[in-house]
Amino acid sequence: MKTILLPFHDDDAAEAALATAHLVATRFGSYLEGLLVRRTPVIVAGEGIALPAESLTQLASDEDRIAEAGRRFTKFTDTQGIPYREVTFTREKVTAGWREVEGQEGEIVGEYGRLFDLVVIARIGPRGGADWQATCEAALFESGRPVLIAPAAAPRGLGETVVIAWNGSTETARAVALGMPFLTQAVSVTVLSVENGSVPGPSGEQMANHLVRNGINATARTISPGDLSVGEAMLAEAKDVGADLLIKGAYTQHRLRQMIFGGATRHILAHAELPVLMAH
Repeated sequence: MKTILLPFHDDDAAEAALATAHLVATRFGSYLEGLLVRRTPVIVAGEGIALPAESLTQLASDEDRIAEAGRRFTKFTDTQGIPYREVTFTREKVTAGWREVEGQEGEIVGEYGRLFDLVVIARIGPRGGADWQATCEAALFESGRPVLIAPAAAPRGLGETVVIAWNGSTETARAVALGMPFLTQAVSVTVLSVENGSVPGPSGEQMANHLVRNGINATARTISPGDLSVGEAMLAEAKDVGADLLIKGAYTQHRLRQMIFGGATRHILAHAELPVLMAH
């Protein structure tokens, strides 16, 4: 986890994600890059035609938000004593970078994110807009990298007590593999399975045994969801054990089906109060 990409905005959710990303960077001595994507301006006026006053006001407002996002990022790095360096700087310490580009955020994050070891995304709550969802899914499906969904409030710690939301799937196996830097440093790891919430594949106990072989303090646990959904049961159990990181594969079901009927991934994306590491 030596390089971390953080799409950044002028809001409190992005600032909480920055604090979350900093926890990861501190653990691994990472380069942390803030990325601000400017929307491509739409100019409707022709030659010799003045822009309407409302369009000029919107452009000015956008520029103000862009400037404020940069100030927020810089204020955090200054407060934490994080120097700005090129990504090629290799000493074992946290460094930062800032990049502004123009285009569609989801498209840029999906492509540019392929360079990084981890993409951190701010979570915008249960009613997060389409732009947030597009960026999150682009990071998951297009970058080929693990994605850390930051909680709305910055956590105090990250990666000491880890829960793996195990369902036997290829996606979850990939999330575990990409999450090994966290797992090998964790104090305890619980491989959590929910009854009737798995696909054909290895059991949670088998996964825990293989993690033990890697020197990880892992145990397996299977729970009954009762009246809860699978996603609700996973989050409730993670809270009960005091987890500060949840690892989960993304979208074992077809995405369209989850959009219509819900699913564990959608519930966790909307309601998790702890950092969630996902991969697809």
